[in-house]
Amino acid sequence: MEVKPLADRVLVEPIETEETTSSGIVLPDTAKEKPQQGRVVAVGSGRLANNGERVPMSVQVGDVVLFAQYAGSEVKIDGKEYLIMNENEILAVVSQ
Repeated sequence: MEVKPLADRVLVEPIETEETTSSGIVLPDTAKEKPQQGRVVAVGSGRLANNGERVPMSVQVGDVVLFAQYAGSEVKIDGKEYLIMNENEILAVVSQ
């Protein structure tokens, strides 16, 4: 299934954190924090400015981004969990 976000929304696949600590302790699911990093899977066409022009998106498909812990709305597509969020909920793009 292909998903195309509308306007200035972004579809992000969360990147899960490691399941063990540096000392080797395995963390149960209840002790894990929600991911705050993800990979952009799809982007919308950009928000519509007051003058009627489209403002281009500052993120692209494939970018690794940082976002607030409870940003976006969780959705399940083809059995995988994603987040749909507005572009302004993205805090930074991680360069590798």
